[in-house]
Amino acid sequence: MLFWILVAALTAALAVILLYPLLRGAKAADNIRAGEAAVYRDQLRELDRDLDGGLITPEEADYARAEIGRRLIAVSAEEPAETPKPARHHRFTEAFVLLVLPVLGLCLYLTTGRPDLPSQPLEARLENPGNDVAVLITKAERHLAEKPDDGKGWDVLAPIYFRTMRVNDAQVAYRNAIRLLGPSPVRLDGLAETLMAVSDGVVTEEARQVLEQSLTLQPDNPRARFYIALSMEQAGRPDEARQAFEALAKQSPSDAPWLPLVNQHIAMNGGAPAGANPVAPGAPGNPTQEDVAAAENMSAGDRQQMIRGMVESLDAKLSEDPNNFEGWVRLVRSYAVLNDKDRAAGALKRGLAAFPPPGEEGRQLLALARELGIATEGATQ
Repeated sequence: MLFWILVAALTAALAVILLYPLLRGAKAADNIRAGEAAVYRDQLRELDRDLDGGLITPEEADYARAEIGRRLIAVSAEEPAETPKPARHHRFTEAFVLLVLPVLGLCLYLTTGRPDLPSQPLEARLENPGNDVAVLITKAERHLAEKPDDGKGWDVLAPIYFRTMRVNDAQVAYRNAIRLLGPSPVRLDGLAETLMAVSDGVVTEEARQVLEQSLTLQPDNPRARFYIALSMEQAGRPDEARQAFEALAKQSPSDAPWLPLVNQHIAMNGGAPAGANPVAPGAPGNPTQEDVAAAENMSAGDRQQMIRGMVESLDAKLSEDPNNFEGWVRLVRSYAVLNDKDRAAGALKRGLAAFPPPGEEGRQLLALARELGIATEGATQ
């Protein structure tokens, strides 16, 4: 009952606040005109006092009295003969504010609200947080405030902090979990990511040491290997970075979700991305053994130029003979790895013209485009 009394009181207060400017509009104008008339009458009385005191001459007094009188007559002429009736549109506005608006609000609350639910204090919500992340965090923080040596609590809270962009709190939570439960690849990788997030994506020396510790526990950890290769790239050691990325690509399954990103870094460091070179011996654009041997002795820039030349050669051969499904797959992937999304989209459109989407090959091309983040809108037209 108290809730509904408060709702009614708030509604009435809101109606008064909204109606106040409408009700005071005409009165405000009348008050302004009355104030001006009073000022002019005071000026006339003061003029008489100045004349009696000899402060002004009679001619000056007559001139000033005429001017003040003119202004007083002008203001008095604007005063209404009778109190004006409220404007018609004001009446409709007042009725809407007083009646229609509260009724609409009540109907909306009864439709979308849950007036049958009892009030639920924080303690009750902490007992049953559901999917409310904020309540989950509060519950975990209260628990850890009472039991700071609960490593499992820190282990659960750390990734939640990281997902909610509380990076410093996540770093503390990961450190506590490692201290209490011991290091693990997941905890060490999480701590390294918090250190990189604090440094705007730079793999710091501390983060690198944490990642190397993770690799001692799990040598084939792709997450740690990627970040260590990235640290070499950021340190200006492209050859070492390329070799590290290439080793990760060889280790990764062909459908690994991180492989396109790894290939992109291989290309950025002057290497030949996995999947960019043709795999079938007689396919268009396949490098010869001499090409591979020559590439090993090239500089990063020359190697990158050779890769682009091979991809463009493959593109030209597919334009002459488009009935090569594997060639289109390699061409689309190669352009994507070289970060040339426009040419990748163009190659996708031409490949779909040769292998329409209703067929199995066309569906595979569209799936490849979605995997590489290539726009497919208009590709089938």
